[in-house]
Amino acid sequence: MITVLAFILTLGVLIVVHEYGHYRVAVACGVKVLRFSVGFGRVIWRRQPTPGGTEFVISALPLGGYVRMLDEREGPVAPQDVQRAFNRKSLWQRTAIVAAGPVANLLLAVLLYAGAHWIGMDEPKALMAPPAAGSLAERAGLRAGDWAQALVR
Repeated sequence: MITVLAFILTLGVLIVVHEYGHYRVAVACGVKVLRFSVGFGRVIWRRQPTPGGTEFVISALPLGGYVRMLDEREGPVAPQDVQRAFNRKSLWQRTAIVAAGPVANLLLAVLLYAGAHWIGMDEPKALMAPPAAGSLAERAGLRAGDWAQALVR
């Protein structure tokens, strides 16, 4: 059961980071974001801090997510919002918005990897087993429980 919960938590973090990358770059490029959703299907939790602002949603199936942006190809857009539509942005802005999710996941991986190495990791100590009777190791004075370590010169 703990493995399933850990999997869902890990997947949730990856989804949120990915979608947040799309969201932040879209907002920075002046695109109106209609919905930021983690999961698909029936809505479990919903929050819209300001009327007409972004709706934040958690849905029943946590196997992905999406950022829904204003786009003239999906339906009519109010005249005052036309310049905030995704399809009206330049090619480089649309490219940046689409690429921001995978880039956010890459940055998360780099940070987690670096953090694991900054914190450090415990490694088991290599301890000797009893040397075979009459062996070179026994004659050299090695005993069971001696610490075997590499000599770096």
